[in-house]
Amino acid sequence: MNVIVSNKYQAMLETLDIDIIKSLNGEYEVDEIVKSFSNFYFQRMILDITAIKDYKDIKNLQKLSISLDMNKVILLLDDSPESTSAEFLSKLISMGIYNFTKNAEGIMYLYNSPNSYRDVAHLQQLEVEVPVPQAQGGTEVIHTTSGARILGIKSMTKEGGATTLAYLMKKELENNYTVAAIEVDKRDFIFFNTKELISTTSNEIGNVIAKNNEYEVLIVDINGSKSAEALCHSVIYLVEPSTIKLNRMMMISSRVLSDLRDKRIVLTKSLLNSTDVSEFEYESGLKVFYNLPPLDDRVSGNPDVNKLLIRLGFDRQQVSE
Repeated sequence: MNVIVSNKYQAMLETLDIDIIKSLNGEYEVDEIVKSFSNFYFQRMILDITAIKDYKDIKNLQKLSISLDMNKVILLLDDSPESTSAEFLSKLISMGIYNFTKNAEGIMYLYNSPNSYRDVAHLQQLEVEVPVPQAQGGTEVIHTTSGARILGIKSMTKEGGATTLAYLMKKELENNYTVAAIEVDKRDFIFFNTKELISTTSNEIGNVIAKNNEYEVLIVDINGSKSAEALCHSVIYLVEPSTIKLNRMMMISSRVLSDLRDKRIVLTKSLLNSTDVSEFEYESGLKVFYNLPPLDDRVSGNPDVNKLLIRLGFDRQQVSE
């Protein structure tokens, strides 16, 4: 129940002792790979990075990470300086790509024991530029390294539920991770009366992230803050698929649907079934990352929040059950 997409390393991949139900060999556009496998069930995909056309352009890998379940993909890297650099690996991790290696032994190890974020977090040392206002009115830029995974949540439709989802994600993760949640330019967290919920402003978000870099995970309720969005390693965009909320969103910005393409869209407060979701994708031109029903914030161990966290790359066994 496995698939192989190969190019330069075809001979190596042919030696793997795994069952193959489909294989492609050659160089392909990302869209071709997605079209071939987005609706195709497989246990694992072994993907030779040289099979991706223009793979050194990180945007192509980002498109791949949005369209496929990267928990099932093992990426075979080549020996080029670009694709094995610390910066490149860090960007892979930011996109939720945790299973990568350079040899057949590594492929078999990851096949049997896939990585979670915790396994590769030490490779992600992102430099964050933190603007600090000075008394004279100038701005000093401090470079700091954050070891936390920074996950952003942004509501695209009015009252999309980003604050509640940030709280619930923190609640599910905190039994196995050190985690804090941050809201920007609002103070709604005070109503939850819980520790590790931080309210700040767009001007201070860089400082707050720097001061809390000891956490393994930081969940950021972005609201409308562009500076907060830029500091996140990955962002999910919440869209409530009701007619009134969608029409209001598009009235505010006629470009919103085109701006959301190739982003991780989570339908929120959604009562859509799988057929409805497919129709939504067709009509909007968007790819749905996850379909999230209405949530009860008084319940622990929420299965839908857990499934979303696993879909985002958190270890299945490290998410609260």
